[in-house]
Amino acid sequence: MAESKEQALDRILTLEIVRVTERAAVAAARLRGHGNEKAADQAAVDAMRRELNQLPIDGTVVIGEGERDEAPMLYIGEEVGTKKGPKVDIALDPLEGTTICAKNLPNSLAVIAMAEAGSLLNAPDVYMDKIAIGPGYPEGLVDLDRTPVENMQAVANAKGVPINEVTACILDRPRHAKLIEDVRATGAAIRLIGDGDVAGVIHTTDPEETGIDIYFGIGGAPEGVLAAAALRCIGGQMQGRLVINSDDQRKRAIKMGVTDPNKKFTMEEMASGDVTFAATGVTDGNMLSGVKFGKERIRTETVVMRSSTGTVRYVKSEHTNFSKFHLD
Repeated sequence: MAESKEQALDRILTLEIVRVTERAAVAAARLRGHGNEKAADQAAVDAMRRELNQLPIDGTVVIGEGERDEAPMLYIGEEVGTKKGPKVDIALDPLEGTTICAKNLPNSLAVIAMAEAGSLLNAPDVYMDKIAIGPGYPEGLVDLDRTPVENMQAVANAKGVPINEVTACILDRPRHAKLIEDVRATGAAIRLIGDGDVAGVIHTTDPEETGIDIYFGIGGAPEGVLAAAALRCIGGQMQGRLVINSDDQRKRAIKMGVTDPNKKFTMEEMASGDVTFAATGVTDGNMLSGVKFGKERIRTETVVMRSSTGTVRYVKSEHTNFSKFHLD
């Protein structure tokens, strides 16, 4: 019996997508600790693009390495796949945490999300103000329009603990100086991260393991959509609002379909429909082990999640055919 488009999408989203992030992670991992962010990122981009173009999909990159004039590959709007399959939206970051990889620090990932066409927010490559918590909380517990103190207190109340037992994850950036000051004034703890806010958001879903209860602050809009896609699969709450600082950015946002640049997007508005998310560890982290190079094999660890089923799979792979990674 011929495979339906729905069955083909199911197979691609649950199995073949893992190979895409594996290849990107291995390519980047060969350059971790070398101090060359651009080279590691380019290696991951090249590997991910090769794999995507072998998939039986008619895919469009809606979140990529940048916009057409700024990125040579995997730019927003680029078409990938063989064109002989279902139409899908793709959000990706071939190397989430380029600085992390270059310095061989924890939590660098190769990341991708895929969903039916029209399901993922086509956001411009600008900043986004974000707030996220994991599953198990009342709907609307936190909100971008509330103060950091109000959001921290709401999480503490919902957990039934004093606020000094709540930990926030925030990107370590000068723009967050006031935010960090306000959070610390409550007595709460902060986990500052230098890069990798997709992983930061995902870490809110398992606070017992990661120690992170809430994520907030300003980071990239593309990473915001990827994080929302992950939370759609695992569970949690997230809001995002584009940070528009110029008329040019406003025009770009409107051109990409964001009619209200000041809109507060919910998680479901950033990633709707049946979403599949996959991430492979490049460096060791709280969630995934990084790529391990052996004499005769390469080991990878990937998490792949799907929103329609709520399934979370951890895939530990051993690769002995190095030519698959274009390393021969």
